[in-house]
Amino acid sequence: MTTRGAQVDEDAEDFDVEEALALVNEGNGHPSGPGRGGPGHRATPHPAQPQEARHRAVPWPQARGTAARAVRAGARRAPVPVSLDAALGLVLAAPLTALTDLPSFDTSAMDGWAVAGPGPWDVRDEGVLAGRGEPEPLTDGEAVRIATGARVPQDTTAVLRSEYGRTDTQGRLHAVGEVGHGRDIRPRGQECRNGDQLLPVGTLVTPAVLGLAAAAGYDTLTVVPRPRVDVLVLGDELLTEGLPHDGRIRDALGPMLPPWLRALGAEVTTVRRIGDDAKALHRAVTRSGADVIVTTGGTAAGPVDHVHPTLRRIDAELLVNGVEVRPGHPMLLARTKENQHLVGLPGNPLAAVSGLLTLAEPLLRTLAARPAPEPYALPLREAVHGHPHDTRLVPVVLRGDHAVPLHYNGPAMLRGVAAADALAVVPPGGARPGQETELLDLPWAAAGIGVCFT
Repeated sequence: MTTRGAQVDEDAEDFDVEEALALVNEGNGHPSGPGRGGPGHRATPHPAQPQEARHRAVPWPQARGTAARAVRAGARRAPVPVSLDAALGLVLAAPLTALTDLPSFDTSAMDGWAVAGPGPWDVRDEGVLAGRGEPEPLTDGEAVRIATGARVPQDTTAVLRSEYGRTDTQGRLHAVGEVGHGRDIRPRGQECRNGDQLLPVGTLVTPAVLGLAAAAGYDTLTVVPRPRVDVLVLGDELLTEGLPHDGRIRDALGPMLPPWLRALGAEVTTVRRIGDDAKALHRAVTRSGADVIVTTGGTAAGPVDHVHPTLRRIDAELLVNGVEVRPGHPMLLARTKENQHLVGLPGNPLAAVSGLLTLAEPLLRTLAARPAPEPYALPLREAVHGHPHDTRLVPVVLRGDHAVPLHYNGPAMLRGVAAADALAVVPPGGARPGQETELLDLPWAAAGIGVCFT
């Protein structure tokens, strides 16, 4: 997919500031730069926060692997039967086994005549239509008009297509060319027999799977339910309407995260804006019955960054505490209960997107039993500056057989990713023009039906 008019990233204008600030603060283990809770959050340690809790960043591939393996055995919700119209995008929890032969009777594959024996044939007055009962058998030398999908009369030799037959002045039917035995008849059980396994456990339900299930006799499918997600939007500075004013800014993550999480296979059960209120955050986390809690902002160590203190207070197990990736360095993943996890996203919008694709996507994919996407790479059309030590995720558009980096890729910016097809995974040190680079498809740009916004 491509996006017309998208600007390409020739000089990564927003990266130099971020990189410089990151390097200045590298010695104390904290990312730095503009934006609370984001890659540039001011590195002011919380007075009660121990050094090991403040920073233990892990490499980007390791963080994704940890998120994918975070779900303990038996932690997924039990499979459920759902109607066909509710199954799209879910994963089969039981094999799809044929409940009937397909076709369930010998069927005409074409409009024409059902004929018996060698021609010419006498044609019956009545025709055979789809959806009717079993027609009268044919005798040698007899034919009957038949429609596509209609049940073939007993003792039919073949179906003669309309364009291959003609009638003489006596009304007898003649074939133009040879009529092979069984031609244009779909025999009973041609596609499958009753009891055949059509699709295994773990198959993603696509529109074609729904069609096959319906043809095979299913009214419901047994599937892995969507993981339930509560979204908690933090930050007193956020506005929900109107223009920014008086030091306050519009909340970009509240509108963006729920549909993005749905596209990743989740059921968003609630979205709450709780500001910078430590008590409200504690109450929301401890009362949540969701499989996954997603928080925005507050993941660093400033005076109003309450995510780490809340996790310590509830004795959560911190699985990932910072990732060596830009943007999004201070993201985190914790196990809050036996069957519940919390993904802490940075507050800067593009940094939050980085956290979604780094931690939330692998975790939700495992919970939903979705297959992992096949990794792929394309050469970059332009060079991309790299961080000295961290992976960098850069919005790109796909044009032909190349990925083209986009402008506006700073941690607080969404303009680049809004025009993008994917994020390029740029290794530490950067990438040169023509270098093959791993790509992470955005859900709406990926092929297939991975997108499910409802």
